Parts: sequence; structure tokens; C-alpha cells
Amino acid sequence: MAALDVAVGARHRRAMQEDSTDFMAAALALAQQAAEAGEVPVGAVLVRDGQIIAGAHNRVETDRDPTAHAEMLAIRAASRLIGDVRLTGCDLYVTLEPCAMCAQAISLARLRRLYFAAYDPKGGAVEHGPRLYTQPTCHHAPDVYGGIAEAPAAALLRGFFLARR
Repeated sequence: MAALDVAVGARHRRAMQEDSTDFMAAALALAQQAAEAGEVPVGAVLVRDGQIIAGAHNRVETDRDPTAHAEMLAIRAASRLIGDVRLTGCDLYVTLEPCAMCAQAISLARLRRLYFAAYDPKGGAVEHGPRLYTQPTCHHAPDVYGGIAEAPAAALLRGFFLARR
């Protein structure tokens, strides 16, 4: 747990070893923290052997870094913790379908599985847009499971953007 870039609430820690909805709940808690910080509400946790080893939320505005997406930050933290660029045997839970940059990083990190909540028809690159993992140039495609806790993730995103208009 020390590798978490952003603390996951204590109420989620005990339940994290149950199933994918518990891990997605942790990612949603991080997404809520992002919204409270004025960031697009996306959260991600990286899981290995049933334990969260890294987690983050978007920090693009905070860090003034266009690559500071939740997925990228979680992958970086897990790579540092494990001491390897290949995160085989690890699963990523993220609250929004990854963009092209993040989808490629997931492939390069050799993540085993990708679980995401809300679909992103405009910016997603897994089930939408380039559908990166179906391309012949993709060297590794994780198993993909979309729509887990889709309603709360989509509601959080809609609320965030409605408040900005």
C-alpha cells in the first residue's frame, strides 16, 4: 500500500481482495479525489496477487503535465515498486476507457488484464477510436473487461463537466 501515489480510503482497503467491483470502488474513490482537486475525475489502481500495489488519479492540471493520466501514474508507481518495466501478472482497474497514450502504455507494460468502468466514444482507444489492441502492430493485448461500475463512473464524469459549463 505504501506505493500508492494517492491514498485509497481505509474503508476500501479491507474489501480490496474480494473481487473486481471492490478494486473498481477504490479507483472510483480516487476519481472522486481528482474531481475535488479540479482534475478530470479518473482514477486507477494496479493490482498484483490480489493486492493494490499502486493507484493514482489524474494530475494533468496539478502537475502541468499532459501525460499525468491516472493510468500512466499508476503504471509508473508500480514499475518503481516492482523494479521492472514489465508488469506481467498485474491488472489495471480504471474508471474510464483508456485513451491511445494510456492504452499503449498498458500494452508496453504487459499488463495481464484491463478493467474499465465508463466507455469513452470520443477519446477511448480500446473499444472505440483506433481499438489499439486489435491492430497488427500491437505486441501485447491484455484481456479487456469494460462497463464495470459504469453508471457511477459516468455520473461522476457528467457531473464534473456539467459543473464546468
